[in-house]
Amino acid sequence: MPDFVHLHLHSEYSLLDGACRIKDIPGRAAECGHHAVALTDHGAMYGAVAFYLACREAGIKPIIGCEVYVAPGSRFERTSSHEGYAHHLVLLCRNAEGYKNLIYLVSKGYTEGFYSKPRIDYELLRAHSGGLVALSACLAGRISTLLSRGDREGAKRAACELSGIFGKDNFYIEIQNHGLAEQRQILPGLVRLAQECGLPLVATNDCHYLRRTDADTQAILMCIQTNSVITDGRPIGFETDEFYYKTTEEMTALFGDYPGAIENTVRIAEMCNFDFDFSKHYLPRYRCPAGYDPAGYLRKLAYDGFEARVRSGQIKFGQRHTEREYRERLEYELSLIEQMGYSEYFLIVSDYVNYAKGQGIPVGPGRGSGAGSLVAYCTRITDIDSIRFGLIFERFLNPERISMPDIDVDFCYNRRGEVIDYVVQKYGEDHVSQIATFGTLAARAAVRDTGRALGMSYGEVDVVARAIPQQPGMTIGLALKMPELKQLYESSEQVRKLVDTAASLEGMPRNVSVHAAGVVITDAPIYSYVPLATSNGTPITQFDMETIENLGLLKFDFLGLRYLTIIRDAEEQIRQTDPEFDIESLPLDDKKTYEHISAGMTAGVFQFESEGMRQMLMSLRPESIEDLLAAIALYRPGPMDSIPRYIRCRHDRSAIKYATPELEPILRETYGCIVYQEQVMSIFRELAGYTLGHADLVRRAMAKKKAAVMEAERESFVAGAAERGIDPKAAAEIFESMSSFAHYAFPKGHAAAYAVIAYRTAYLSAHWPREYFAALLTSVLGNMPKVAQYTAECARRGISVLPPDINRSMIYFNVSGGDILFGLLALKNVSRQFVANIIEERKNGEFRSFEDFIGRMSAYDINKRQVESLIKAGAFDRLGVYRSQLMVSYERIIDAVAEKNRRNLAGQLDLFSLTEPGEGPQGFSYPDIPEYPLRDRLMLEKECSGMYFSGHLIDSYSSCIADLDVIPITDITAGGEEPGAGSALDGREVAVAGIIGAVTAKTTRKDERMAFITLEDRYGEIECILFPKVYRQYRELVRPDCGVYISGRVQLREDEPAKIIIEEAGALVENSRYTGGAFCKNVLNDKKSPKSVLPEDTRGKPQSPDKTAGKSTGRRLFLRVEAGSEKFLKAVNLVEIFTGSTPVIFYDTKTATYKQYERGVALTGFVEGEFRELLGAENVVVK
Repeated sequence: MPDFVHLHLHSEYSLLDGACRIKDIPGRAAECGHHAVALTDHGAMYGAVAFYLACREAGIKPIIGCEVYVAPGSRFERTSSHEGYAHHLVLLCRNAEGYKNLIYLVSKGYTEGFYSKPRIDYELLRAHSGGLVALSACLAGRISTLLSRGDREGAKRAACELSGIFGKDNFYIEIQNHGLAEQRQILPGLVRLAQECGLPLVATNDCHYLRRTDADTQAILMCIQTNSVITDGRPIGFETDEFYYKTTEEMTALFGDYPGAIENTVRIAEMCNFDFDFSKHYLPRYRCPAGYDPAGYLRKLAYDGFEARVRSGQIKFGQRHTEREYRERLEYELSLIEQMGYSEYFLIVSDYVNYAKGQGIPVGPGRGSGAGSLVAYCTRITDIDSIRFGLIFERFLNPERISMPDIDVDFCYNRRGEVIDYVVQKYGEDHVSQIATFGTLAARAAVRDTGRALGMSYGEVDVVARAIPQQPGMTIGLALKMPELKQLYESSEQVRKLVDTAASLEGMPRNVSVHAAGVVITDAPIYSYVPLATSNGTPITQFDMETIENLGLLKFDFLGLRYLTIIRDAEEQIRQTDPEFDIESLPLDDKKTYEHISAGMTAGVFQFESEGMRQMLMSLRPESIEDLLAAIALYRPGPMDSIPRYIRCRHDRSAIKYATPELEPILRETYGCIVYQEQVMSIFRELAGYTLGHADLVRRAMAKKKAAVMEAERESFVAGAAERGIDPKAAAEIFESMSSFAHYAFPKGHAAAYAVIAYRTAYLSAHWPREYFAALLTSVLGNMPKVAQYTAECARRGISVLPPDINRSMIYFNVSGGDILFGLLALKNVSRQFVANIIEERKNGEFRSFEDFIGRMSAYDINKRQVESLIKAGAFDRLGVYRSQLMVSYERIIDAVAEKNRRNLAGQLDLFSLTEPGEGPQGFSYPDIPEYPLRDRLMLEKECSGMYFSGHLIDSYSSCIADLDVIPITDITAGGEEPGAGSALDGREVAVAGIIGAVTAKTTRKDERMAFITLEDRYGEIECILFPKVYRQYRELVRPDCGVYISGRVQLREDEPAKIIIEEAGALVENSRYTGGAFCKNVLNDKKSPKSVLPEDTRGKPQSPDKTAGKSTGRRLFLRVEAGSEKFLKAVNLVEIFTGSTPVIFYDTKTATYKQYERGVALTGFVEGEFRELLGAENVVVK
């Protein structure tokens, strides 16, 4: 029996179409006795390198190809002809020339021919056919399409044309048989056409999955792509289960009678001999000034920058770090950079970083291992003095491990694109590209997508998806080992099918998008090295970042950091008061800043905002930038276990223990704890005599848990330590300690850069809170949970966020006196240009009336919808006319002014024309109507701004809510955004009170009604779900503007805001009718929630005298302390910091009286412990 090779195969990188996993293809080929196999994904080559490597590792010959889309006419035409928008054509690389031509064709398909699909045309094929073998493709191929229409002559012309392009030895008529009637119909015609044209046949199977049993899995994948359900039938074109990787016997049974069809697969495989070259580096070129080579020019810039840093006082010499140390380190780094050939890399990065700084674009102080370079500091790439912070250059560039340099740079989030545009302009758009990244079907997402494709109801799928924990690295396989999912899986055949199908799809790429940071710069055009695609018009490489680096291309990281934008915006507002303020000149030892951090006042502070980090900092009580470095490095999975020991040693130096005295200089700054990767490297060097390069190699091996390397290095480390007089047993213990921690250790350079940004934001929050929170609010426009969270924080600090004011508001949030004004651009329907025109016109004086505003703004492009939004938001409130009056009059006033302007143009006069210049139209008579009720004003404000300014509907129920143990909605929505908090929050029982906003009722597949509602309190909103049983019970409450209390469980899903699944609900009682008596157990502590909010016999009724009206019947915190004492003031401070719903009652030891404090406290175990530590356990009672 002849051999056979599959030449038409679609991997998972034929997105949501192919179900052949690349890692499994070589194994299936070997199982079938095949020595080679081709990859021909649709229109793209995303998986080509991964496929090549997988095949080579398995001893299978990889054939690189692509099933391209060919436009019937020009690729530039964006219309469908009678032939459709594109035909299929299979192209395979014979050699390096073929690969160059294929990646060029595929690139042009995206950058020039994209129309529904990436399309090339015959013009491109004629110019770039060298080194390629072409197959006529499937039913969607041009020849097959024409035969299906009965156009034999057209099919013959097409075959001759393609044969003429590729040559008769390189063009094959492809025959397939998947049991489809249309294929059987045209098969004789294809054979006859091949004979008439003298063209060879080749047999293929259009492989979309590896085994017949995978047919349903691939059908589900297609349903996910098309948003259809499998119960409606198999996807069009895949009605049979024959699209699998068939054996030689199966293919021979189908096509053995067709001369050469089987044998030609082997012949083509033998013709195709292309290999990727991973040994070369392709570095971009930097044009140096005349008289300089790259190394010489970098040396000049580095020494010039060094001298400038010294003159400005940024580098200070002393006993600890001498000038000689700096100069020796600078020379060492420059020599190593030149030796490794990376001078141009540094020059390119320095060029675009300094361009950004010259354009006023905020740039971060540094990030990652690049912060360890003194050359980077001197050339202004970073602002981290590597010697001052004890950073190691070899952590960045290791002479013993040749690898590409990698300097990550943070830019202002809003202006990062300008820096990339500069690079594109400088090096050419064909030489610069961003990098692809692939979104994959994670465990929960796979279950949800599969459930929809199977036609299951939301509720049926949701219970299964929620049984999969939200943890990093979680898979369906791991979740099946846990009781909750295992029980569901074993108890239902439907769930078993859902989970099994989802597991078969889990991890497959779902979509391609732009990598957040990576940019490739090349010497020759990028399509000379790798294929290009586009994402929303942005050119991207079709290979991901790791593949790009393996192929020897140099990537540069342009990261966008929102906090740089926030700092810049705050700085600009501060300079209106203090023109000399410079964020980069701040001292790093400001006492107030560290007190601010230690008090937990870190809302909106970079890296320090999460509740867990906040509590850690309050325990740590940092006093220096080094403490902030350690906090950032420790607060992450793994190192977090060391936090208690670190804090204990930080406050009690007697608890610090060293396994050997030689560790003391290395671990002194971290109180005897290994925290940084650089410390691991230093231990190897100082205790065992390793070079820093060798130490970095071992650290990497430890981090990757390479057992063989670690075992060999253990002996070497112990021996080296023994030579230096260190006890072998102690050395072995130290090695084990490093091994266990190296996997988690954080790069100190990264921590240093983050700590500097964190310190700067904390400084601004402490010293300039209004300016800082104005910038912070601007940065989260459109993210209502965050706007609400920061607005609430402003309120806690006594800062009001005021409604927009036509005479004082700017484009964004801005400081006005002691408060913050809402930015005009944040209003719905209001354009940036309109706001800019308002601000420009205000230079001629404030607007004295609404008519004055309309008259003066009529010179610009005034828009009624924009004016309406300003009225609704209250922007004209200070001009003395009710919003109700403006709403019924503004259109007439605008029309009158427009008419006046038309008459003036015609040389006529009217009543308005008699006003003084600059006064605008006066004398308009407004109707005598009352102002809108508060509720109506609030709804108008919410409609146009997403916020309430004049109060909140919830205020009508404040007395009732005060008696309920509920939490702010922002505690849930903000917590759901914290990294790592999801698994703890998901499924947690909570109670909240608020006003129902939107209500959407739906009918389930079982013909039952359920509802989705939006619940709002003063500062936040959250979506809540009532499943049919609960909806039936509380249906009368589910209406807009209804005040309700609800209890339920938090639901968190990937990339979605937190929701509450409602279990119980009740109506709130308005203040005018409320007489007390509400109750609510603390559901946050997993206690059973109440059956209703208010017992039927107490709602709206007077309470008997022995009842405590208006006070919580839940937990209360009693604190015994002398009023006015220092401890009393500190206790009050704690309550102010941790404001919450638990009432606080002070017992004054001097007067023996009780007094309830005006605020409640968020009583967590941590907070309770703080009170006990402050006042003594005997003086703190919770009951």
